[in-house]
Order: sequence, then C-alpha cells, then structure tokens
Amino acid sequence: MDLKIIIYGTSWCWSSKRARGIFDKNKIEYEWIDIDENEEGAQKVMELNRGYRSVPTIVFPDGSYLTEPSDTELKSRLNVE
Repeated sequence: MDLKIIIYGTSWCWSSKRARGIFDKNKIEYEWIDIDENEEGAQKVMELNRGYRSVPTIVFPDGSYLTEPSDTELKSRLNVE
C-alpha cells in the first residue's frame, strides 16, 4: 500500500497547479502524476471518477480521495490554513 499522497493532474490545468501550490506552500510531500504522460495514472483517475478525467484527483494513503477540491476543502482535509 502506498503511504504517500498522490496528486493526479495535468501540466496545463489551473486547478492542478493551485492544489500543488497548497501542498508546496505547506511543505507537504506528494507524488505528482501527469495523466497526459502516464496512461496508468489516467486509468486510475477514470476508475475513481466514473470514466471522467477529472483533475486534480488527490489520493490519500488511507485510500480516500478528493476530486477537484476547492481550496477550503483541500486545506481542511490537510489540516492547514
């Protein structure tokens, strides 16, 4: 089982950049997977999101995930301000 947070996104997606910024600002480690370059990652995103390539999709070590979270929702989940 993976024990790190994985952010699935795309390089051109503003929401993916925004989510990564929250992680970076708060020095929270994560693995970045660009689904335009990683077919396995794209399949995982579509599996979690009923066939949609919705990004960012953020998968947590416990298996839970957030899809296209707002800043407020993501910060709450990460317990940061």
